[in-house]
Amino acid sequence: MARQLDEQIVGRYPVGQRLRVLDVGMGQGTQALRLARAGHQVTGVEQDPRMIAAAREALAAEPEGIQERVRLVQSDGRDTGVHFLPGSFDVVLCHGVLMYVEEPDPLLAGLARMLAPGGLLSLLVRNGDALAMRPGLAGDWAGALAAFDSTCYRNRLGLDVRADRLSTLTATLAGIGAPLHAWYGVRVFTDLAADEADIPADVETLLACEEQAGRTDPYRGVAALLHLCGVRG
Repeated sequence: MARQLDEQIVGRYPVGQRLRVLDVGMGQGTQALRLARAGHQVTGVEQDPRMIAAAREALAAEPEGIQERVRLVQSDGRDTGVHFLPGSFDVVLCHGVLMYVEEPDPLLAGLARMLAPGGLLSLLVRNGDALAMRPGLAGDWAGALAAFDSTCYRNRLGLDVRADRLSTLTATLAGIGAPLHAWYGVRVFTDLAADEADIPADVETLLACEEQAGRTDPYRGVAALLHLCGVRG
């Protein structure tokens, strides 16, 4: 996904331009720190005290110059209008968040308002059109049958959450003034890999396969996750 995001940024902005980035639901700050190391000014928003503590710890280990480019805000991502002015950011990230939000449209509308004209909105969501893939590949036939007509599932943390369909999000993005510009699949071949699995020796080949599948039909359509990129009009 990082490669996909970089592809979109490079395609929209001159090389070397320092962008204003908002990362909503940043978790432990993996993407926020990566983009700060690339020279961008990053604001990370996270509600979970444990995650923001982990992000602060990771940031403290970075050189001073990178620390100065990162601002961390403990808040609900639905409160962006309280903290920031409309049009304050060139790039807004919301990765792995929508599955925990029962009504995502207000959140997405608020994120779109944070974008400057021509700004990039990057979403990572659970693919509601492919929910039967994981249980089916695992041999859970009853679970696969139930998933065909549902957008609800139980994640690896044991939480009951929701998925999004590409067609629905495409319509939503158009309605909030940030129409879909590009989309990718994420975790096409590796969704069943255990979280604690060892990194394979041929990891670069694995990543190349995932990257190719993530931009190629029909493979991207059955990916576990979808990476959608909208552009503010």
